[in-house]
Amino acid sequence: MTNVAKAAAFATALLSGSAAGCLVAQAQSSATVVEFENPLASTQPLQGYLRQPSGAGPSPAVVLLHSCNGNWQRLDERWGKRIATWGYVTLTVDSFGPRGLTNTCSSGAPVDLARDAYRALNFLAQQPFVDPSRVAVLGFSQGAWQALSSVERGILEQTSPNKFRAAVAFYPHCLGFKGNMTVPTLILIGELDDWTLAKECRNMVDGRDDWGISRKSNQGVPIKLVVYPGAYHGFDASNLKTPIQLLGHHLEFNQSATDQSITALQAFLDATIGRRDQVR
Repeated sequence: MTNVAKAAAFATALLSGSAAGCLVAQAQSSATVVEFENPLASTQPLQGYLRQPSGAGPSPAVVLLHSCNGNWQRLDERWGKRIATWGYVTLTVDSFGPRGLTNTCSSGAPVDLARDAYRALNFLAQQPFVDPSRVAVLGFSQGAWQALSSVERGILEQTSPNKFRAAVAFYPHCLGFKGNMTVPTLILIGELDDWTLAKECRNMVDGRDDWGISRKSNQGVPIKLVVYPGAYHGFDASNLKTPIQLLGHHLEFNQSATDQSITALQAFLDATIGRRDQVR
């Protein structure tokens, strides 16, 4: 168990019996561990790192969803911290801890994982420092699939009382989606990705895929697809400066693609949900 996890567990024990959603541990000066809705078939509530930008709210917010290898703490450090400096509340979700999971890269994710984005959204919508009408979902690999599932027209999106206003997917599996999105959506992927293929995302954006699923060109909200030449899966993960092979797939950090994705993400968030200092 990491030091952060130990601290969270200790604080949770001290505060047992408190209502779900209360603050349970201080991860560091600007990030707090929070607990919210229990996932299906679990006695433990989901948890996540919550960051608030300085200044008065209510602020727009971003829900962050990790990949199949977990590492929600690393995701918060890599992206949650950065996005908070742009003026957004961020909530980086740990989908594995309460389910007793450490990795789903080879086993596949539980079906109920698809609802975690909305569990996080519903938590944020109750916070006085969050503007519930301006929340985006941002996912990576498996989390990117969750992000797309959350905003594609269908039962998941239709039955939620709260709605996301934008979605961003870093190197998602695009196969099987019609691409009939309900909100502005940005997909960022490497041209050389051999795990989640850029070709499949191009097909989805064009309204077709290898499973024969198609849509009319006037259905759904347009999707913006950015493909980075020379980039592989996990191109934004600095711990992959030395490339690795995982389950037969190549993972490698790419500084140029990372820098471009930072610029693209900030511009997209500013344009779709806006910073606190922007006039809406």
